[in-house]
This record gives sequence, C-alpha cells and structure tokens, in this order.
Amino acid sequence: MTYVDGFVVAVQTANRETYRKFAEAAAVVFKENGALNVVECWGDDVPEGKLTSFPMAVKRADDETVVFSWVTWPSRQVRDEGMKAVMADPRVQPDTSPMPFDGKRMIYGGFEVIVDA
Repeated sequence: MTYVDGFVVAVQTANRETYRKFAEAAAVVFKENGALNVVECWGDDVPEGKLTSFPMAVKRADDETVVFSWVTWPSRQVRDEGMKAVMADPRVQPDTSPMPFDGKRMIYGGFEVIVDA
C-alpha cells in the first residue's frame, strides 16, 4: 500500500516563484530517492478558522499564503529509506538551498493510505 508524507507551510506571498523553484528542485531529489510523485498546492481558498484551520496551524501572517504539499511513496519502507537520503542530499540543505519558508512552523507527518478511490 502506498504511503504519503504531508506538509503544510506558510510562505510569503511575494515569494511564490522562489518557493515554486525550490519545490521543483526538491521534487527531483524526492523522485530520485523513490518517491512516486510530489504535489505542491498554493492556497487559493483557505479560510481562517475559529478553533482550528490551516492558517492558524502554521501561524500564517497577513503577507503569507498557506501551501499544502504531499509526497507519495510506494511503501513506508521506501519512504523511510528515501527520506534519509533526501535529508542527507546537499541540494536540499538549508546551507546550499535556503528554504523560502519558516521550517519551525511547518506541519508534517506520514500517513498510510487506507482508501484510494
């Protein structure tokens, strides 16, 4: 069964193109290390909540946009091995490729797919 890593971040709206280029470059690294696909979605209709919401979760500022992303892997085992390689790859290290978002406010997690209709 496939496995999915999900991510939610806040990106400065003015840095959309910078983020897109960063995401495209990172997608290459993920796919080289076993990912089936990488999807990056720029928030277009992401309302503020009263109790919970994507904007609240990432502490989105007025000049930021919520980005929702996921990476699909063939299995948890492939993901565990692939993610280690991705995290060690110099092409996605903050020193060589600065992240265009605040990683401290990123929400992420791994998910076992239970329905894929």
